[in-house]
Amino acid sequence: MKSANICIGRPVLLTSEDGKQEVCTAWPIAGFSGGKIGLSGITQKNLVVKPGDVVTVQPVVGAVVQAEEIYVKLSAVCRMGKDCKRNFFHRDKDTCVNAEELSACLLINLGIPPPRGVLLYGPPGTGKTMIARAVANEVGAHVSIINGPEILSKFYGETEARLRQIFAEASQCCPSIIFIDELDALCPKREGAQNEVEKRVVASLLTLMDGIGSEGSEGQLLVLGATNRPHALDPALRRPGRFDKEIEIGVPNAQDRLDILSKLLHQVPHLLTGTELVQLADSAHGYVGADLAALCKEAGLYALRRALGKQTNLLDSEVAGSVMITFNDFLQGMNDVRPSAMREVAIDVPKVSWSDIGGLDNVKLKLKQAVEWPFKHPESFIRMGIQPPKGVLLYGPPGCSKTMIAKALANESGLNFLAVKGPELMNKYVGESERAVREIFRKARAVAPSILFFDEIDALAVERGSSSGAGNVADRVLAQLLTEIDGIEQLKDVTILAATNRPDMIDKALMRPGRLDRIIYIPLPDETTRQEIFKLQFQSMPISDEVCLKELVLHTHKYSGAEITAVCREAALLALQEDMQAKCIMRKHFQQALTIVRPRIPDSLIQFYSNYHQESGLHAL
Repeated sequence: MKSANICIGRPVLLTSEDGKQEVCTAWPIAGFSGGKIGLSGITQKNLVVKPGDVVTVQPVVGAVVQAEEIYVKLSAVCRMGKDCKRNFFHRDKDTCVNAEELSACLLINLGIPPPRGVLLYGPPGTGKTMIARAVANEVGAHVSIINGPEILSKFYGETEARLRQIFAEASQCCPSIIFIDELDALCPKREGAQNEVEKRVVASLLTLMDGIGSEGSEGQLLVLGATNRPHALDPALRRPGRFDKEIEIGVPNAQDRLDILSKLLHQVPHLLTGTELVQLADSAHGYVGADLAALCKEAGLYALRRALGKQTNLLDSEVAGSVMITFNDFLQGMNDVRPSAMREVAIDVPKVSWSDIGGLDNVKLKLKQAVEWPFKHPESFIRMGIQPPKGVLLYGPPGCSKTMIAKALANESGLNFLAVKGPELMNKYVGESERAVREIFRKARAVAPSILFFDEIDALAVERGSSSGAGNVADRVLAQLLTEIDGIEQLKDVTILAATNRPDMIDKALMRPGRLDRIIYIPLPDETTRQEIFKLQFQSMPISDEVCLKELVLHTHKYSGAEITAVCREAALLALQEDMQAKCIMRKHFQQALTIVRPRIPDSLIQFYSNYHQESGLHAL
């Protein structure tokens, strides 16, 4: 600042490359090297510049301001009553016609009645209300907004009277749009209504919508409805002539997320490159518009904390000019802001990576082929003309890292991960278990691409005919599961991952190609795998030099991965039992631990898995 003859706290003149100028106050900001300055968001907007643009800075030596006082005489102001009608004469009605009027006239001349209602439905936060307001602004129509829960009244007939009043006002101010938000709260199914008020409200709305156009206003009045529960609406509302059009506002894809982020960050000071913005949009699986807005806000808070952490005595104007959101701020924000549809089922996926699992390289490769490749290289699958696998089944003896492999796959793939335990879906009430299966698949579709993990699936997909009980609940649950995986409604961008140690109990229909395509056997660890498991355990344990790794590998034949981990833990406890201040684990501690922790998987069970692996014809998979 000294070399540029700029004094702290004095005004400076900023000039952009296209000649726009702005006078600001100069303050020193840490973190900006020579030749770089930080500008507040308002200053960037006034100069029409963004990070990286060139700005000329000059000290303001003196300034002469000429002020002139002007008196403005206001025109008379009147207040419009409810009974007044508005006519706009800013154009010649005889010679001009807009596209909306022309389209309505063409439809009427062709004998096609214009639509009376449009229903927008989709998950919460996708922008249904914003789209409705944007439509009203674009066409320049009079807008009446009805919030479903707010219009309901406890007094008899008041809700219906309010509805009639809104429709009457809208018909007098054509062209008009009546927007009903949260329509399901106002018009639920009449057969499930709790009281007579809801039934009367539905009947009143049906009558009012049928009356649209009866007074010569056909095509000039439109009812827009928004809901995230379309199946909860009364069926009479959804027939043609009322809500003629139903438009789904779904979860945005990667390109949509990129467009939304670009809009949200348009006037936000940030340092994201185009590549980082694309990477951020690709990794935000299942995020809707509201989630992305919350993510930007959270990233801004992280950037603000970082700026205040460096210098706590800055003024508000100085802080505004020094805060720049980075890519790391967004990555931190994604840990706090989860997709809306995942909040009911979201679980904390442990930070388990492939390197935390010893050996099993062939299993890891098969899982990457089935889950990661279709999402990371979709063009290769299209080029080869093949469909990615729908499901993967992991089976093998207990303690062989089946669940841990699923956790590592969820973490490494970066996809949304939904975990389901088979017994948790079973319910004693008729139909509740099937409803739980439908609901979990609906949530998986909403946050696609995703992984749906069924642990202990043998409890959920028991072979049909083997269960006994009232109504054969297990058979109905299995039928629902088969329908969801391979039914009429396509299961797109959702991979089923299941684990079991009793593959013989699973119904054969679930294990055919097209459902669980890849069936992978997780055997007991061999010598190489046991050595890798011991190395992973030793990384966080103080081991004496006298401990021989090869000796431990030879003495743990028929041990599972969980049992090897138990041996290491038991050896550490024995060392502490001998001396609470012990600094390392000795060879004798491991020898004692091997006598305490014995392999618990019987030879008969190992032979069963080996026979099943060969007889099922799945050994090639």
